[in-house]
Amino acid sequence: MKLHWIDELRPLPPTHLAMPPQSEAPGLLAAGGRLTVERLEEAYRRGIFPWYSANQPVLWWSPDPRMVLQTRAFKVSRSLRKTLKKFIADPACEIRIDHSFDRVMQLCAETPRDGQHGTWIVPAMQRAYRTWHRAGRVHSVETWINGELVGGLYAVAIGHMVFGESMFSLRTDASKIALSALVAFCRAHGVVAIDCQQNTRHLSSLGAFEVPRDLFERMLALGLGGGAIRDWAYHPSHWSHLEL
Repeated sequence: MKLHWIDELRPLPPTHLAMPPQSEAPGLLAAGGRLTVERLEEAYRRGIFPWYSANQPVLWWSPDPRMVLQTRAFKVSRSLRKTLKKFIADPACEIRIDHSFDRVMQLCAETPRDGQHGTWIVPAMQRAYRTWHRAGRVHSVETWINGELVGGLYAVAIGHMVFGESMFSLRTDASKIALSALVAFCRAHGVVAIDCQQNTRHLSSLGAFEVPRDLFERMLALGLGGGAIRDWAYHPSHWSHLEL
């Protein structure tokens, strides 16, 4: 299958035209264009996301299968449960949302990951998602201990659909705490699924699993049909939705 090139005016192609699973770049749909808020909105509403490295054009992806975390399927291991209970009980520990969004993006880009060299969160990506954050579509969930930001994640939210983007951790389990908080927040607001984009062992260990693209797109349509979450603030009562 050929790679589709887009410009500023041309819409993204249908997702079924993405490279098939057995290809060299499974899920690659298109290349080109710019990371404008309008383009990102179009892409995410169709289950498409950008992912590329420095010195590459913008690459647009729609993998099949798709990694999804259903919020009710979130796995809390015995050790994580113990960590969360300790975190919740400590007045020096708290979850904040959108308190230090720019710093979260920076740390997600800078934190090394096993088997990866460099980052896909290139400067143009950071600028675009910061602009989208100011438009109310992207949020950071942050783990704070003793007034210090020690872990977190950022995610796109449209309607009742949440798309997880990246996490970082400066202390053991700090990113898992932030993800647990996001799951609790999503359950509190009736969000059924979090898009995780691509399969990793880490996400699988937390309960995420792959679904066919067509099923994901049906889940996406249902999520987009829900009203926007207006109260992006974390309340301690949200922890009760994890049933620890």
